[in-house]
Amino acid sequence: MKLVFASNNKNKIAEIQQLIGDKFEIVSLEDIGCTEDIPETAETIEGNAILKAQYVYDKYGLSCFADDTGLEIDALQGEPGVYSARYAGEQKNADDNMALVLQKLENKTNRSAQFKTVIALNFGSEHFLFEGIVKGTITPVKRGNEGFGYDPIFQPEGFDVTFAEMSMQQKATISHRGKAVEKLVNFLKRMM
Repeated sequence: MKLVFASNNKNKIAEIQQLIGDKFEIVSLEDIGCTEDIPETAETIEGNAILKAQYVYDKYGLSCFADDTGLEIDALQGEPGVYSARYAGEQKNADDNMALVLQKLENKTNRSAQFKTVIALNFGSEHFLFEGIVKGTITPVKRGNEGFGYDPIFQPEGFDVTFAEMSMQQKATISHRGKAVEKLVNFLKRMM
């Protein structure tokens, strides 16, 4: 079965395809001919996921799922949150974003944080939401070369390594996206 995933982020697509397995083939925005940037103008992570899934349905008539993820840091009152991708500016540069987080946390003792992913699944007029959260801490320096985004500065609870020091397989078993995708897959299996 083919599922449109409202993304062109090859890292995310590979990660989700691995999590979903071979029961479903993930089709990207590029695969359906969608080259425009889908507006992410909602005030919440949930809202952005819903906007993206609805956009694909309205414009292409295809049922799909979309995700939005945010890093929420306690000492920064939940920042960067919904603005995680463009925290340090519209250039959406991960190194700039991490540098800004580390700068803002420089004199803070509370480095608790969580990654939150929300997946919105749109089947025509029906919407379903699936959430995954992983708690952890922000490290004082970047560590590791795997993953993407904030992975080099996020150390999940119960581990002494960052997401960027884990293999994609290891991260997938504990990640926020993995938890949300697992809920999505279980839902899809029940519908089949």
